[in-house]
Amino acid sequence: MEIPSFNALIEKSIKEHWDLDALTDYKGTTLQYHDVARKIEKLHIMFEDAGVKKGDKIALCGRNSAAWACAFLATLTYGAIAVPILHEFLPDQIHNIVNHSDAKLLFVGDVVATQVDATKMPGLEGIIYIPDYSLVVSRTDKLTYAREHLNEMFGKKYPKYFRKEHVNYYHEENPDELALINYTSGTTGFSKGVMLPYRSLWSNADFADSVLSKRIHKGDNTLSILPMAHMYGMAFEFLYEFIKGCHIYYLTRVPSPAIIAQAFADIKPVIIIAVPLVIEKIVRKKIFPKIQNNRMRMLLHMPVIAKKVREKIGEQMYKAFGGNVYEVIIGGAAFNQEVEHFMHRIEFPYTVGYGATECGPIICYADYHDFVPGSCGRAALHMKVRIDSQDPENIPGEILCKGPNVMLGYYKNEEATAKSIDKDGWLHTGDLGTMDGDGNVFIKGRSKTMLLGANGQNIYPEEIEDKLNSLAMVNESIVIQEGQKLIGLVHPDYDEVKVLGLSTEDLANVMEQNRVALNSMIPGYSKVSEIRIQEEEFEKTPKKSIKRYLYQTNVN
Repeated sequence: MEIPSFNALIEKSIKEHWDLDALTDYKGTTLQYHDVARKIEKLHIMFEDAGVKKGDKIALCGRNSAAWACAFLATLTYGAIAVPILHEFLPDQIHNIVNHSDAKLLFVGDVVATQVDATKMPGLEGIIYIPDYSLVVSRTDKLTYAREHLNEMFGKKYPKYFRKEHVNYYHEENPDELALINYTSGTTGFSKGVMLPYRSLWSNADFADSVLSKRIHKGDNTLSILPMAHMYGMAFEFLYEFIKGCHIYYLTRVPSPAIIAQAFADIKPVIIIAVPLVIEKIVRKKIFPKIQNNRMRMLLHMPVIAKKVREKIGEQMYKAFGGNVYEVIIGGAAFNQEVEHFMHRIEFPYTVGYGATECGPIICYADYHDFVPGSCGRAALHMKVRIDSQDPENIPGEILCKGPNVMLGYYKNEEATAKSIDKDGWLHTGDLGTMDGDGNVFIKGRSKTMLLGANGQNIYPEEIEDKLNSLAMVNESIVIQEGQKLIGLVHPDYDEVKVLGLSTEDLANVMEQNRVALNSMIPGYSKVSEIRIQEEEFEKTPKKSIKRYLYQTNVN
């Protein structure tokens, strides 16, 4: 398979879309493609004069913004290795990743700039402030000089003005050359640095083009909600759209459901990439209240009218997402079955994909027209997927995948790499699933979270939690094991509790009724013995998965 230069694709897009809008900070400034090229060029001059070499690591940590995107593109097109770090990480985690990755420079956003401690990152030569690329810390005279004289050097290099023909990012990169190191959120302890080569970036973009090229065109608006430092957001809300010549909007602040809903209405994105939590919140807060009254319930049970009512609800839901979207692609975590069932019934154009940081990220996908509810699609373009089970259709086994998307390994961790990628090149995902005769994959849970029942039965806590999350007053939950017993930890919907004026005792009664209802829906061996109230919200990873290990320390 002939794999083109990824940096050449970035160059081509900039030249072809020179005068189009490229990156906008929502409610802020807009950069056109030629502005992006100019910023990249200035950063290249600064890197070169500061002594940064091809193959050096440059870390970036800050909220999504146009300036973040330019710094990332400048790193990649210079031939340096990008280390995107999630801005939600704690200062200690950021220091760890910067040190572990051997980063030479660190770009920081406005909030991160006030949190990190340069003395704890002794290997850095400088810290650069993302909004204006000013120096927060410089440890070399070369870097200080380069930044202070940057405009002067740029003017000398391009005395007339900077033009298309000056853009040249093509260096003979080998498809297996390391492009970026992405540290997994790692719900268990210290995260690992996933080494993604250029072939993975290209293969993910090529996959996106194969399924969306008829739907996404240059000049189309897209909205970036997920952090670009996460591969799901990086690949499908940024790199692919940039290569296509789209106009990408960044929220630049914490994406609450209200802000997201407003942005959808203003921007009218052509595609929406989201994690289940965002979609579930919009559906539960905006749509469910309208249909959960007695009149609507009655109408939905009248066969003749129900179809019309569902169409009406579908129209409202479509409008809530901006009214211009081809499909909503959901991934990154398990999708609540009640919400999924509802979206399927109203024929909303959604699909659920499956991926992993180790694949940069895509593994499985199906267009919403072909999507089988409850699944996460079939093997994506360029990828092979199989289930490690004697009977893949009926007995869950580990999901294995192979192809150009797969990482080179974990940075400085040969032992973990050998455990993940076998001698035949198959990546062992650590996820369990089944596969039907058409190749649709159904995820059953993570092999790491699987619990063992009293008689050796496999219990997937995610399946129990999915049902529990649909019951009264439950905001979120996890199921843990204590000895032979299963315990449900529930963070209640305190807004609802307040509205109904419930006492602590009332809430306990509701949860006991929930426990009885839950146990009537699940096999005997996975029944829950007790539901405990968790007053604080569960701590989560940046991907919004609950950090289970924090709550399982009390297991006997």
